[in-house]
Amino acid sequence: MASGERDVSEVALKGASAPAAASASRAAVLRRLRLTDTIFHGLTRGASLAVLALLSGVIIALVIGAAPALSTFGFGFLFDESWNPVTERFGALAPIFGTLVTSFIAMLIAVPVGLMVAFFLTELCPKVLRRPIGIAIELLAGIPSIIYGIWGLFVFAPFMQEHVQPLFINTFANVPVLSTIFAGPPYGIGMFTAGLILAIMVLPFVTSISRDVFDAVPPVLKEAAYGVGCTTWEVFRYVVLPFTRVGVIGGFMLGLGRALGETMAVTFVIGNAHHISASLFAPGTTISASIANEFTEAVGDLYTSSLVALGLILFFITFCVLAMARYMLMRLQRQGGK
Repeated sequence: MASGERDVSEVALKGASAPAAASASRAAVLRRLRLTDTIFHGLTRGASLAVLALLSGVIIALVIGAAPALSTFGFGFLFDESWNPVTERFGALAPIFGTLVTSFIAMLIAVPVGLMVAFFLTELCPKVLRRPIGIAIELLAGIPSIIYGIWGLFVFAPFMQEHVQPLFINTFANVPVLSTIFAGPPYGIGMFTAGLILAIMVLPFVTSISRDVFDAVPPVLKEAAYGVGCTTWEVFRYVVLPFTRVGVIGGFMLGLGRALGETMAVTFVIGNAHHISASLFAPGTTISASIANEFTEAVGDLYTSSLVALGLILFFITFCVLAMARYMLMRLQRQGGK
């Protein structure tokens, strides 16, 4: 009887200790998870602060480096076309003009072509060709920019000089405004050629992002549009584009950022001349091309500071473009929510 009572008491004690052990095990697991979560939050916060610190450091370095040039020339630095290292007279107007013009040409060509290619791949292309064409377009984004520059200088520029530029010059010779835009001897190189090279480089980004957002359009919307008699163009214009406008604008801004900051390919084909011309066939320069060409040869603090000031201007232009893109996307999202 005593032995039976001990067995019962032992079972009762074990049964009472089991919940306590389980509770202790859960507490240990929760402490470990809480510690892991705290470490993860710390790492993410540290990464965010590191990005902000890095960005702040870049801005501060650019401002400090550009201070001598900006203090010497003032705001006239932005509106002066001259660039003479001998007399130490520098102005940023020609590089700014070349940067904006070449980027405008690139986006004017790349965006419509990229949208049409993306729609063709998602709606009209046979399935057999859809994947090869998509891979070929994405491979264009992986080609180094210096390869584009070499190809542009030795292949594309001679073709432009012999065929394209003479055709434009002769065709628009007697047309007002256009005769000025497409005037001058056919050098082959120039802002127009640089813009075309940039368009080829930007095209994969616009096409890839547009194709991805076009794939996200619900098929029922397109089927309903076709069902009421819409043509392919009407489906694209009134269904696909409105539904994907946020993503399309994002792809446009991504391509524009690439065009604004491109260096090597533009340096090869733009001509690197610090002057402003109304003709797109005339040689010019961009901010990034000017920095790449002259930074290693810059002698004197004022010369170096002027190049750093160009970098600060390019940073400011890029920041303005991104801020404008963010504002447009927020407005579109609010309109979509309503």
